[in-house]
Amino acid sequence: MKEQIAAETMRSGPGWAGAYEKLRTALLSVRVFRLITWMIIVFTIISIPYWLFVASDRYVSQATIILQRTDQANSSSLVIPAIAAAGGASLASTDQLLLREYLLSEDMLEKLDAALELRAHYSDWRRDPVSRMWFKNAPKEQFYQYWLNRISVDYDTYSGVLRINAQAYDSKTANAIVELMVQLGEAHMNEIGHQLAQSQVDFLSKQVTLAHDRFLGATQDLISFQNRKGLAAPQNTAESANTLIDNLEAQKAAVETQLASLPPNLNRDQPTVMMLKQNISALRQQIAQKRAELASPTNRTLNYTVEEYQRLQLQASFAQDLYKTALTSLEQGRMDAARMLKMVSILQSPTMPDYPLAPTRFYNAFVTLLIGLSIIGVAKLLESIILDHVD
Repeated sequence: MKEQIAAETMRSGPGWAGAYEKLRTALLSVRVFRLITWMIIVFTIISIPYWLFVASDRYVSQATIILQRTDQANSSSLVIPAIAAAGGASLASTDQLLLREYLLSEDMLEKLDAALELRAHYSDWRRDPVSRMWFKNAPKEQFYQYWLNRISVDYDTYSGVLRINAQAYDSKTANAIVELMVQLGEAHMNEIGHQLAQSQVDFLSKQVTLAHDRFLGATQDLISFQNRKGLAAPQNTAESANTLIDNLEAQKAAVETQLASLPPNLNRDQPTVMMLKQNISALRQQIAQKRAELASPTNRTLNYTVEEYQRLQLQASFAQDLYKTALTSLEQGRMDAARMLKMVSILQSPTMPDYPLAPTRFYNAFVTLLIGLSIIGVAKLLESIILDHVD
C-alpha cells in the first residue's frame, strides 16, 4: 500500500509531495504511539508482579507524643494549642514544631546511624533493588533524602501532638528508630532550654556583681564623707543645733524679761543689771555662732553637709535596693532554670509491628494497572485523532 501511495504521488506531480510527507510523518507518529503503548504494557506487566511478590516487606513503628513544660504542671488541664492560640502560634505549638524539625534533621539521622547502623540496614543486598539504598557509602545528602522517604513526623495543629512513623525491613529496627528518636528529641529540647536558662542566669549574675560593686562604692563614699566631716549623722547634729538655738532663744527671752522687770529707776551700773546684760550679750553671740554653723552664704556649713550626706545616703539606699532586686531576680532565675524542663509525654508508645504495613501490595498493583490503562487509553485516543486528521 505504501508503494502504491508513493507511485501515485510521483505520477500526480510535485503538488502531492507535501501531502506525501505529511502522511509519512503521521505514520511515523502512529508508530511512536504504538511503541509507547507497548512500553507501558511491558512496564505494567513487570510492575504488578514486583508489587505482589518481589517488593521487600517494610515494618512501620508508630508513636504519638506531646512536648510539655514542667512549669505547666500547675495547670488544671491540658490546653489544646489550637484553642489557646486562636489564630496565633502558642508557646507549646512552637516547641512542638521545633521538636519536629529536629526529629527530621540530619543531626538526628547521624545519631541514629551511629547507634543503629541504618546505612547497613537500608542498603542490605537481600532487599529488593528498587526499595533499598543501592550503596552503603552513599553521600550523606542521598542517604538523608532516602531516610526522609522512610520516616514521617506529622504535627496535629488541633490536638498539638506529634505522630512519628518509621519504616524498616524488620520490626525491631523500626521500633528502635522511633524509641531513640523520642529519647534524643527530649534530650535536645532540654539542652536548648538549659542553655537558654543558663544564659539568663549568667546575665543575672553579672547584674548582681555590678549592683554589688555599685552598692559597695556608694557605701564607701558615704563612710569616707562621714570620716572627713567627723560626723556620723549630720542630720541629727543639725537637729541638735536647732534645738540648742531654740533653747538659747528661750534663755535670752527669759533674761530679757528678767531685765525688763527690774525697777526703772535702778542704776544701769548696778551689778545685777550688768550681769543680766552680759548674759543677754553672751546668749546673742552663742545664738549667732550656732546659726552661722548651720547656714552661711560663703562657708560650707552644716546645712551643706547635711544636703551632701543625704545625697550620698540616697545613692547608697538606691544602690542597696538595686542589689536586693538583682539578688531576688537571680534566685528567681535559678529556680526557673531548675524547673523549666521539657518532658516528652508518650501518648502512644513506639509500637512493635507484627505485620508489614508497607508496601501496600494489592493497592499499589491495582493503582499501577489503572495508571497503565489510563495512559494506554490516552495514547490510543491521540493515535485515532492523528489518523482521522490525515484522512
